[in-house]
Amino acid sequence: MAASFRDVFYTSQDGLQLYARDYGDRAAPGTPVICLPGLTRNSKDFDALATHLAAKHRVLCPDFRGRGRSAWCDNWADYTPAHEMMDTLDLMGAAGIGQAVFIGTSRGGIVTMALAAFRPNVIKAAILNDIGPELERKGIERIAGYVGIMETPQSWDEAAVKLRMMNEREFPNLTAEEWRAFSRRTFAEDNGAPKLDYDPKIGTAMRKGLEASNGEVPTMWPQFGALAQKPVLVVRGENSDLLSEAIVTRMTADYVDVSAVTAKDRGHAPFLDEPEVVATIDAFLDRVAR
Repeated sequence: MAASFRDVFYTSQDGLQLYARDYGDRAAPGTPVICLPGLTRNSKDFDALATHLAAKHRVLCPDFRGRGRSAWCDNWADYTPAHEMMDTLDLMGAAGIGQAVFIGTSRGGIVTMALAAFRPNVIKAAILNDIGPELERKGIERIAGYVGIMETPQSWDEAAVKLRMMNEREFPNLTAEEWRAFSRRTFAEDNGAPKLDYDPKIGTAMRKGLEASNGEVPTMWPQFGALAQKPVLVVRGENSDLLSEAIVTRMTADYVDVSAVTAKDRGHAPFLDEPEVVATIDAFLDRVAR
């Protein structure tokens, strides 16, 4: 079966070859959509949503530097939201897109908030997937505890079991087939076996950042305030340990056009294929991104 997307390769300002998936008609009637992935995630996470949205929108799903099919950095210090923000602007330039709706999962949402403060005019609206301007320390510490140091499973069955053991409390209702599909999005394939799909130095960068801040996680309320000048939809996993219900309440209460939806029986982060989430995203885009 033919792929539902086109491969796009482009070059960052510091010379890395980067990759993105390009879904839908380049002349689609709706505002283009750019989907930015989580810390160690990549474009595969958005395949179901991007395929769905491609009926009305051109959808770009990049692999951030050091993830998926994008090149790795020589230096761990080059894995920052600021670098990823500039890479996103490079993608927009390469694709000929001046403004988009941004869908940011976790790290991708941090990049989106940074972009709102740096270059607000490129954002038409935004969807933040289980991320906000203030994060729970326990979630950050959990992620820092495995990024770049988790052992690679020896088989795809082991990969699915490992992910289930790590995540079943927050994602209690996934079927065996859904855990297998999750493993295929999480790992790359090398001679039929799973392999890590990101540069382990990304974990080094995260832990070095926490060390430099004495374990304190900086807040991003000014950046979120810049983003919230546009329409914003917040998706929160019901069982998330990173984005609290109290912070979502504050986000929606303090700004005029910020709304929220909860993904039931999901932790960090929802897959964005949940029926109630997809329906809310569709209604949001129909309103703000025609």
